Amino acid sequence: MKLPLLVACLCGLATITSVAHAQGNPAPVAGAVRTFQNPIKVDGADPCLFFHDGYYYLSTTTARDVKLRRAKRLGELKDATDVQVWKDADPSRDRDIWAPEFHLLDAKDGTGPRWYLYYTASAGPEPSHRMYVAQSAGTDPMGPYTFKAKLKTDSADAQYAIDGTVMQKPNGELVFAWCGRPSPHGQGIYIAKMSNPWTIDGERTSLETSGFGDVPVREGPEFLVHGDTVYLVYSMCDASTPDYRLGALVAKMGSDLSDEKSWTQYPKLLMARVDQNGVWGTGHNFFFKSPDGKEDWNAYHAKTSTNRTFGDRSTRAQPIRWRADGTPDFGIPVSYDDPVPVPSGEK
Repeated sequence: MKLPLLVACLCGLATITSVAHAQGNPAPVAGAVRTFQNPIKVDGADPCLFFHDGYYYLSTTTARDVKLRRAKRLGELKDATDVQVWKDADPSRDRDIWAPEFHLLDAKDGTGPRWYLYYTASAGPEPSHRMYVAQSAGTDPMGPYTFKAKLKTDSADAQYAIDGTVMQKPNGELVFAWCGRPSPHGQGIYIAKMSNPWTIDGERTSLETSGFGDVPVREGPEFLVHGDTVYLVYSMCDASTPDYRLGALVAKMGSDLSDEKSWTQYPKLLMARVDQNGVWGTGHNFFFKSPDGKEDWNAYHAKTSTNRTFGDRSTRAQPIRWRADGTPDFGIPVSYDDPVPVPSGEK
């Protein structure tokens, strides 16, 4: 998705290969358990994947527009048809349309729940990239959508902003996280409160994400909630490299998530390259629930080679397991040959 950075990516040594050797690849599942195999989209970076009213929906970066495909079963997304749900003719925001995300939110304005489409767009040259929001007419993820707002992620609307995501806390408070500049990492993670799904409320806060070495970028933030704990998972390293990978910050749900003091660095990598499985560049993910709501799943993109390129990224999915201490286990990135049991509740 992103243009290559001029800074060298100093992260080749940080892999989870040793963990893979210890745990091994998942064994094929025998008997009546249905499985699927990755990828679920061959050409698919920056995935947004969710289940709604009997269907899985998947969007990925196209750079030109926003498309959705849907299927009754997760493994059937691979052959589903993409449908364009959003395209903007305004020249200030009609290019570099990256990382679209769909969130069903109630603005509490009497109109009821609507799908809010958050996406990056630009006029073309750096650093014109900003975050935008479109709103659905009803509760069908396929739309139609109308333009709602440009998100003012800094008070002067002067700073680069990409990869936005939103979370609604149990008390109804909305929090927005994104990748912005300036940052000690070139570009890093910012967070702010929202007064409604299309308006930033107050000043942005830069979050410290210095763990795992001196890499030139932190991007693609995503919220993962387990009990009263919030994980803000982010991607690090240049997305064109095999060392793109996932780390996280941790906070308590009841804290002020827009305060940098609420967050601490999670000490372990969540997902990284596993050379023996032929999986590199695991990053820019999205979390979704199984059809019965009992399982948390991780949709992410990964590369099929160690070449420095954006052209070989595909969408994968696998379940998250929760350890006894409440911490997440993302598992080892599986190869194309590994069968994965379908999400619980899938029919």
